[in-house]
Amino acid sequence: MIGGERGTDRRSWWRWIGLWTAVGLGIRLASLFGPGRSRRSAGGDAYYFHNAANLLAEGKGFINPFTYLSTHPHQVVQTALWPPLFVIVLAVPSLIGLKTFFAHRIWCCIIGAGGVVVCGYAGREIGGRRVGLIAAFVVAVYPNIWMSDELALSEALSPVLAAMVLLLAYRFWKAPGVARGLWLGASVGLAMLGRDELALLAVFLVIPLVLLAPSLGWKRRFAVLAVALLAAAAVVAPWVGYNMSRFQKPVFISNGLGVTLDSANCAAVYSGAYEGYWNLLCALTAGHAAINPRVDESVQASEAQAYAVRYIEHHKNRIVPVEAARLGRAFAFFHPLEQIKLDSTVETRPYHWALVGLGMYYALLALSIGGAVILRRRRIPVFPLVALGLDVVVSVLLTFGQTRYRSTFEVALVLLGAVSIEAIWHRLGRHDAGETAPPLASPGVLSPGVSPPATSSVPSGAART
Repeated sequence: MIGGERGTDRRSWWRWIGLWTAVGLGIRLASLFGPGRSRRSAGGDAYYFHNAANLLAEGKGFINPFTYLSTHPHQVVQTALWPPLFVIVLAVPSLIGLKTFFAHRIWCCIIGAGGVVVCGYAGREIGGRRVGLIAAFVVAVYPNIWMSDELALSEALSPVLAAMVLLLAYRFWKAPGVARGLWLGASVGLAMLGRDELALLAVFLVIPLVLLAPSLGWKRRFAVLAVALLAAAAVVAPWVGYNMSRFQKPVFISNGLGVTLDSANCAAVYSGAYEGYWNLLCALTAGHAAINPRVDESVQASEAQAYAVRYIEHHKNRIVPVEAARLGRAFAFFHPLEQIKLDSTVETRPYHWALVGLGMYYALLALSIGGAVILRRRRIPVFPLVALGLDVVVSVLLTFGQTRYRSTFEVALVLLGAVSIEAIWHRLGRHDAGETAPPLASPGVLSPGVSPPATSSVPSGAART
């Protein structure tokens, strides 16, 4: 069906990628027309993104749509509740008159289909062409990824951003240098503007990847690291500067942490059926000025955060079980069926497709273990993929647990699972042909700068590790 490295030329590979992209787009567009879904109205986070994008396209800047659209006359309140990238992306169809929520959902489905391509490219960089094709196929059909597209949530960007960072990380590993370090840093900066928790990738991915680059001397490593971090800072600097000019208190990527902490630290989510989850009423009744439009948003955020910290300090005995519940919810090991029901009720995720996604998630989790072992045996670094998981762990521990918060980690699972599936496929093919599978190539077999033959599944950069 899908050719391996042997006999698969670039044109053939792109034909398969085009097919899987079309399949992925078809699934996403079909999800728009599920029972009762074609006429859905925006709510919650989607309401913010949809209306903020339209207001941005109208030239009103980044203002709070909740306040603006609920007051007469309209009251303009500067906002940075979420990072700006998804709003900017959603504003693209708005600029040409496609301002309905349905149009924005279609646009998110197109973005999701773009994620199929980028994930396929990242998979090819990590394990070869067949790994890339398998990864692209899984991203195309995996409900845990495509459901966010139809919902018009910012997680629609997550596969594109995560795969882009991984693609550039593994390219850097193959041939470390200033130029590739700059692109890697810039990609992390862009990812931060899409999902502010991805700023942790600078610590979990960029720093170790550069400092462990084997072909660079230590002086060169620190120089490349400085370039990478400065590139990330340069990408986010205009947004940070813009925020500093319009809020009373310092605001960097976003200021939504305060109200998030309030919703995740209260009696309703510290025990009982919703332990480790969130509750909007907790934020609305926290006793601060979070819903007062006359108060600067940065001041609201500061008050909300202080309130949440006080609550945590007074309930230290519940921190460990609550944090365990948060991780369990995010990674589907704490009341997973209950969590799916919450996702269906609160976020309107299709319940039965979510069940399919849960089953696929467990399968990918198991396959990813084998994929990690295979990459280790091939001397291909696994920690860039693990970094996405660590990023999710930290962000969940700081906030709360829910399925879509692990969306970036799902990309790592898909790529590791694809490596494992490709290895199984290779072995089965050898067995059917009556041949013995050759041992995995060792980097030491190749001379520096010499690429492996086309039949090898080891990237050429492995020769330099």
